[in-house]
Amino acid sequence: MTAGKQARLDRIGTGGKYLVVPMDHGITLGAVTGLVDLESTIDALTRGGADAVLTQRGVAPRVHGNRNGAGYIVHLNGSTAIGPDEADKRETGTVEDAIRAGADAVSFHVNVGSKYEPDQITALSDVTREAERFGLPVLAMTYARGPDISDPSDPEAYAEDLGHAARLGEELGADLIKTSYSGDAESFRRVVESTRLPVLIAGGSKGTDRETLSMVRGAMDAGAAGVSMGRSLFQHETPEAIAEAVAAVIHDDASPDDAAERAGLAAEV
Repeated sequence: MTAGKQARLDRIGTGGKYLVVPMDHGITLGAVTGLVDLESTIDALTRGGADAVLTQRGVAPRVHGNRNGAGYIVHLNGSTAIGPDEADKRETGTVEDAIRAGADAVSFHVNVGSKYEPDQITALSDVTREAERFGLPVLAMTYARGPDISDPSDPEAYAEDLGHAARLGEELGADLIKTSYSGDAESFRRVVESTRLPVLIAGGSKGTDRETLSMVRGAMDAGAAGVSMGRSLFQHETPEAIAEAVAAVIHDDASPDDAAERAGLAAEV
């Protein structure tokens, strides 16, 4: 690994662990709660302890100046919830676009198992190849989504598919992996063991504070390197507090109850 890539990884994490908050949902869902005043949300999350924030490149001017020294990741593909098929993620920028936007890293989404998988594999390969030229880290968001994917209600079987998706990201040259949580720590160990890369879990739909913190605790117990969690954080009533609580689990090895109490969320858990 080049010195430049390591330096950039250090900017988006702390000690090899990561609390990334993706806020690229504006292209998918529109100006939903938490993204209207993007500046205030980013300020609160990063004051709370988020290591990095992630957006599409067009809103980069709204990110800088509000991230309190946190890292910045630019996402390079997307789709809308009102389009023909949300799984059909199309490229929205290049590595050079991201560099011009001030990114420390880039991310790219692949729906492994979907009918769009072949094109998305090719596109991710192109991104990692280009990023390597500049020493820019790549976060591969490799989800197991398609007609032959195991039912998520069966954690062991689902973990096999998630592990396959995670390994795909490593095989294609990524530096970090983001994928879904399998449901419990025991099954998620299989996902973590599928790759030598740091694995981050996605947050999915917004849950309660207890659900969020318990999921993060389970992932960390399984050997995950952190989270890349959006709506549960940026749509929270107190984004700074939930970021502080999640950061406590990731970086301080706190229990969900201790993390919630530390952040003043005990009554909401």
